Amino acid sequence: MQRVEGGICAIEGVRACGVREGRYGLALIAASGAAAGMFTTNRVRAAPLAVTAEHLTLTGGHLDGIIANSGCANAYTGGQGAKDARDMASLLAGFLKTDEKRIAVASTGVIGRYMDMDLISRLFEEAKGRLRSEAEASLEAERAIMTTDSREKEVAVEHRGLRVAGIVKGAGMIAPHMATMLCFLFTDADLSPEVLKVCLADAVQDSFNMLTVDGDTSTNDTVILTATGRRQARVEDFQEALRYVCTDLARQMARDGEGASRFFETRVTGARSIEDARLAAKAVASSSLVKTAVYGADPNWGRIICALGYSGAEMDPELVTLGLEGAGQRVELVQRGRIAEGGLEKAREIMSGEEIVINIDLGLGTASARSFGCDLTHEYVNVNASYTT
Repeated sequence: MQRVEGGICAIEGVRACGVREGRYGLALIAASGAAAGMFTTNRVRAAPLAVTAEHLTLTGGHLDGIIANSGCANAYTGGQGAKDARDMASLLAGFLKTDEKRIAVASTGVIGRYMDMDLISRLFEEAKGRLRSEAEASLEAERAIMTTDSREKEVAVEHRGLRVAGIVKGAGMIAPHMATMLCFLFTDADLSPEVLKVCLADAVQDSFNMLTVDGDTSTNDTVILTATGRRQARVEDFQEALRYVCTDLARQMARDGEGASRFFETRVTGARSIEDARLAAKAVASSSLVKTAVYGADPNWGRIICALGYSGAEMDPELVTLGLEGAGQRVELVQRGRIAEGGLEKAREIMSGEEIVINIDLGLGTASARSFGCDLTHEYVNVNASYTT
């Protein structure tokens, strides 16, 4: 797996751009091909998601472009919201000279506010002439959809003759089922919509669905994958590259969690089933007590054991092995249900680093999973206490 420069514009057939006006932004991406999408599990579903899902169904899974805005989620906006989402699709469709049903729409921002379509139209007029396939265009599109994000998040790889790349926004209101995110993935592989849908669901399951920042599931989660079909490729090779890209982007989101100062990854092995492994890993990453302990560099490992106990995963407290690693160091704190003596100081040193790995062996089987999370800080409260003001 070789990382390459250029973000989504490293994929042949992809053009992008983005513009901002204060807290509002608009990104345009032009790329024609087979496509698949995944969306939030929240029962309150933003209008752009319904429109995009409908478009994918009506076209049999084919897109020519994506238009995405930040600053307004266009969620809980009823019929007006649906009209505004379709009008956004029409803007890009008209410029690309295609059917509006071949355009995906995505939004992020404040829930319960109507779109300012005059602003969207003005931003569109500014952006449309900037569509290009340069590396900076990928970052430009990413910046346009950022809200509380503090940094751009993109990755591109080349693997056995094919390329896969993606950009993502997301820093808060992030919990499994997906994260609060807009993620746009592209590949030059020649694959059908049916194959893309299966591969995307598989990749999301162990990446974005194993990510949590604050336990909230957004109304606007969107992941769209488009294949421009410029390269023949084996499905197995594509799947491997897609998993890599999605996992990398999930890690980047966890590192950029709102107010976060530390990233931690929970690796669970020895589970009876993959479902149990995922439950255990998610419970640790989601625990507010674990997250605040990580923030304080406090090796209070009992909180991790506690989270395992209520996770719903099958576990025997007398079989669990628990350890930490980071900054080139490792320490075991529990060995097969027994407290390991003398490791707290090293554990405190590891937890003082910016990246921490929590290793858990349930001692029951061979299944494994990992989750991605960050600490919970005072700054997280500050960011979200004044989000609309």
